Amino acid sequence: MAELISREGNKVEFKVSVPAAEVNRAYDQVWSGLARDVRVPGFRPGKAPRKVIEGRVGKGYVEQEVRDRLLETHYSQAARELKLSLVDANIDPQPLKSGQSFEFTVKGETYPEVSLGDWSGLSLTAAAPEITDEVLDRTLSDLQERNATFDDADRAIEASDQVTIEEQGEDGGTYPVYLDVAEAHVRDALLGKNKGDTVEITVPAHQHGDHEHAEHTVTVKIMDVKTKKLQELDDEFAKSLNFDSLERLRTDLKGELERRAQQEGEAGRREEFINHLVEGMTADIPQALLDRRREAMQSEIQDDLGRQGVKWGEYEAFMKEQGKLDEFMADLGKNAETRVKRDLALERLAEDLKVEVSDAEFNQTMMALAQANGLSPADLSKQLGPNGINSYYTSLIREKALQQAIAQLAGGQTEAAADEASAEASTEESSTEAAE
Repeated sequence: MAELISREGNKVEFKVSVPAAEVNRAYDQVWSGLARDVRVPGFRPGKAPRKVIEGRVGKGYVEQEVRDRLLETHYSQAARELKLSLVDANIDPQPLKSGQSFEFTVKGETYPEVSLGDWSGLSLTAAAPEITDEVLDRTLSDLQERNATFDDADRAIEASDQVTIEEQGEDGGTYPVYLDVAEAHVRDALLGKNKGDTVEITVPAHQHGDHEHAEHTVTVKIMDVKTKKLQELDDEFAKSLNFDSLERLRTDLKGELERRAQQEGEAGRREEFINHLVEGMTADIPQALLDRRREAMQSEIQDDLGRQGVKWGEYEAFMKEQGKLDEFMADLGKNAETRVKRDLALERLAEDLKVEVSDAEFNQTMMALAQANGLSPADLSKQLGPNGINSYYTSLIREKALQQAIAQLAGGQTEAAADEASAEASTEESSTEAAE
């Protein structure tokens, strides 16, 4: 049971009381899991006394597991019960004891008050690209290119050849160059040359990532020349791709292109609608909310760099040396503000549309998410933590509101189109009657 203690502006405090029966159930679940997983010499699985198991896992482990389990479940339930959309929260749990109710208080900050402009008459213009015969033929040509073979050519290099070159020098290597997609300076240097020739390629000044490269010359030796051979667009080509015939390949390929086009159109309409919401939104966004989002995004970048073996301090020092750190941080701040505004607009939309996600619906999506990540629902809940679970619930609310609003607009547009067609028909009918 959740009880609101106070709410002043964006600050909120509430108390949650978990009945003793649910506390006992959580204890039983934790003990059952330990009895199943903890192996104790001299005892069959599941038969070791609880005191013995506690000695192996450590005193206080069971209470901590039960406390975490109760917080993960009842914090998010309480937020939904009180209809609170929390930015962040500090949870203060009271002592936990088997056979007694468990209480905890939460102090947090809710999202600011937001108002949206009128979007009910919005006409979304983003549409799925048309899949014409020209698009289909171009896609089939791309398939031909990707499945091309290369045969040895005893002649001068031509525009569509594959050329194997060996870069001279201490750090040189051997690699293929596909002339039809090569950069102009490479293609121009190699065209007309022959196997065995040594060629100097002048590489113009350019920027690669954060590095500036001055103009320089690379010396290469041509090791091999191969000519491209395209398969005919016929049934044999289709069979090589596991299709019964060329006609079946065309049919299936067109269906896949239309599916992707439909997805592209839907994504375009979603983006168009969200941008409209944000442009018409009014909200006094606390700087603390923007700072938290920026810090979270920066933490994600640091984690990505870490996985690549790059320390954030080194990357930061490099950007500072290049004079780009201030620009990077400014862009990060702008992106954080954009994301916060989008989230606030969608949450207000959900409130306006009275969108809800039932416990059964939420649990079902959590189960699917756990399975997709190879986790049990309990492990996923533990990994996300109370704040993570609440954030996931909020994301479901946003998505459901977005889908409902776009469906509502689509229905309105369909009705408008029908009315317009009806009016045109009436006009034509009136004109015919007048002529008669």
